[in-house]
Order: sequence, then C-alpha cells, then structure tokens
Amino acid sequence: MGGCVPVARVSAAEDFIRARLVLTALPFRPDIVLYQPHPHSGLIAFLAEAGRDEPPYWAYAWAGGAALALYLRDNPQAVSGRTVLDFGAGSGLVGIAAARAGAAAVMAFEPDAIGQIALGLNAKANGVALIAAEAMAEAEIVLAGDVFYDAAVAARTLPVLKAHARRGAKVLVGDPFRRHLPRAEMTRIATYDVPDMGGGPEVTAGIFVLQP
Repeated sequence: MGGCVPVARVSAAEDFIRARLVLTALPFRPDIVLYQPHPHSGLIAFLAEAGRDEPPYWAYAWAGGAALALYLRDNPQAVSGRTVLDFGAGSGLVGIAAARAGAAAVMAFEPDAIGQIALGLNAKANGVALIAAEAMAEAEIVLAGDVFYDAAVAARTLPVLKAHARRGAKVLVGDPFRRHLPRAEMTRIATYDVPDMGGGPEVTAGIFVLQP
C-alpha cells in the first residue's frame, strides 16, 4: 500500500483507534463490525496533531461500499473461490464482505497510511485477512466503492479500473450515483437503499460493472 509509516506513528494510530473509536456492528450488515468515530472521539484533533489534512474516509461506511457489502451478501457466488482486490479500501468494509462471501484471497489497496492501519484492525476484528496490495495488483474480481466522489479522483481512478477490466478482471463499482460517476462506461446490475457515512437518511446506491 502507499507509503511507509514510522513505527511510533503506527503505534499511536493503532492506540487511538482502539481507545477512541467504537467497534460497532453495521445496521445494514450486523455481522460486520468496524471501528467508527463518535462526536467525542477526537478524531479530527488527532489527525491534525499527526499532520494529516486528508479527510478520514477510512473512518466511515460510505454508501457505495455499503451497497457492495449487501450485494456480496446476496450474491456470494460473485467472489466465492476467487481472488479479489478491494480498490480504495477505506475501512476495509468491502474486502471484509468479500472474505465473508468466500473469496479465496482478498487484497486491499488503500493509499491513506492511517487508513491502512484502520482496515487492518477492522479485518482482525472480523476474523478475516486483508492482504496489503498496490493499485494494479492482479485479481479476478476488483471491487471499488465510492471512488468517484470528485472530478480529480475520478480522473485518476477510471484509467486504473479500466486497465483491470481490459486484462480480464470483473470490476464491480458501488456508488450512490454521484456526479462524477462515469455511468456511460458502466452497466448497472443492482440497487440498494443504504445509509451514507454509516447513518442518517438512506440514499440509493447502484452496483455497476465497468466495461473494458
């Protein structure tokens, strides 16, 4: 995964997540638990002290990932016995759902260094293994939740996912129909009503197959 994190910082991040975030069963997938922040967790202050100005995408269950987790619950044959790459893994929710669905091996690409630590802790809490990987790690199935949330990220992400599709991987995208989702490049195969960021009003999110 992206970048090395000093040992002391890894330890501090692990300690913070264990002590200040709450291991919570997801309302839409109660068989999966994630470390999640609460109003008094001090997450933003911790990130500022660590010199991190990136939003903590890894701290929440976003709508696209939630939809993919439900799709894998309903369609375990999509990944059962296959190698899987959770692309832009965030909390690790999608990779955990793939492992629960019987994937032969699950790799996780997450560029945020603290996100890498969080998804490792989440995987351990759920009794599954997520293998650290790079963006172009070879897998039979590539799962990408919430990776088109702004124009710049979409411009970087789409060519990589298209490259996976061209080499023969099946690329499944979960997204709540955000503005920069390249729908012309995809075929929608399912929809789910799910919470975004783990709570609040439900939104409709689609499951899409990316065309090569």
